[in-house]
Amino acid sequence: MTLQLLDQLSLPGDPGKPNEDFLAQAEQAALVMDGATPLGDSLMPGLSDAAWIAQFGARRLMAHLGQGDGARKALRRALTDAQKSFEALRRHPPEEMWQTPCASMMLAVQGHGILEFLWYGDCAALVRQGDAAATVVGETFDKRAAEAMRARAVAKENGLSPASGFNRPEFIGNLRAVRNHINSGNYWLFSPDARAAPHVSRRIVKAAPGTVLLLATDGFLALVSDYGVYSVDGLMDAARSKGLAALGEELRSIEADDTGGDKFPRFKKSDDATAVLLRLV
Repeated sequence: MTLQLLDQLSLPGDPGKPNEDFLAQAEQAALVMDGATPLGDSLMPGLSDAAWIAQFGARRLMAHLGQGDGARKALRRALTDAQKSFEALRRHPPEEMWQTPCASMMLAVQGHGILEFLWYGDCAALVRQGDAAATVVGETFDKRAAEAMRARAVAKENGLSPASGFNRPEFIGNLRAVRNHINSGNYWLFSPDARAAPHVSRRIVKAAPGTVLLLATDGFLALVSDYGVYSVDGLMDAARSKGLAALGEELRSIEADDTGGDKFPRFKKSDDATAVLLRLV
């Protein structure tokens, strides 16, 4: 069996800034990566450390999978590649963890009647077989709810609208403090640190031909988690009937009508939004 591409979308949160999401797809695997918004000056060459880790990580993962590696071996090798590249190219070593590029990830690999999922952070996969309800792989919806509560609390404390700016001085200290806990305890992301490999989350789902799956970053899944426009199954239906481009327009329209984040608390007016729709054939 192979993964047939039905549709794909990747929108920057701000057209004037780099898109820090990335997607990749081949016959046997697909993934989305969501680089964590930088909280200070870049350490790597290029416009964005977050865009670098998302693009570099996705390309190396797909390259290793294409060479015949299994999902977990490909991940270990891609993380090692990222660590070597980061150490060779960075302007100086990070002084705090928040300076290290990192990304959420959802990877799907098909084989022998199953789909194997590996993920970090708040990307997710929605899987539907026939007329059954969609299965959610990942923790996006719980994590988005927690972030909305944090955005509301931090904004209220500082007398600001929640989406008034990710890098505002009133927000940046809180955001850096949270980011400093990455790659410790249970909080691991795809990053230039080979130690992250055994901390990836994993799930196996039995899948027959005709299974449809949607891999997406949290910015796209906000249509469900933040804005409540769709249920999980409703989003799957809309992806097939309307197409991902139409859903992207709907997403941006909602955010444009709530620029300050007062109705839907969030740290940015719009996040990068990426999705890939596939069918197992």
